Amino acid sequence: MPKNKGKGGKNRKRGKNEADDEKRELVFKEDGQEYAQVLRMLGNGRCEAMCIDGTKRLCHIRGKMHKKVWIAAGDIILVGLRDYQDDKADVILKYMPDEARLLKAYGELPESTRLNEGIAGGLDEEDDGADNDYIEFEDEDIDKI
Repeated sequence: MPKNKGKGGKNRKRGKNEADDEKRELVFKEDGQEYAQVLRMLGNGRCEAMCIDGTKRLCHIRGKMHKKVWIAAGDIILVGLRDYQDDKADVILKYMPDEARLLKAYGELPESTRLNEGIAGGLDEEDDGADNDYIEFEDEDIDKI
């Protein structure tokens, strides 16, 4: 039998819970950073996000957050902008829902930003009155069948 050369198996990796910061200080954006809302996850540690400045960017989740902080569509994140690529950014921080509400209350996020929604601000709006996803049959149509 081969010797185990590692420090443990998957249970050791599972035991770490570093995303457990209950009360952390609220981090505001600095120069070269921007707030964004995740539109969709793309896989391979990437996501598509709509930044507050109105630009849709391809964001890369940094290695420190990868598989430790789970990001889903609709989450508010802090991204670091790239000087050499305007359409790409790096995810620096994911805001918890209560932190996102505080950012909105402080005026950092615009009032039009929808929090705790499955998909981000206004891209999925359709005619709410036209919910005709079904076919309506008359009584005589049913008799013909």
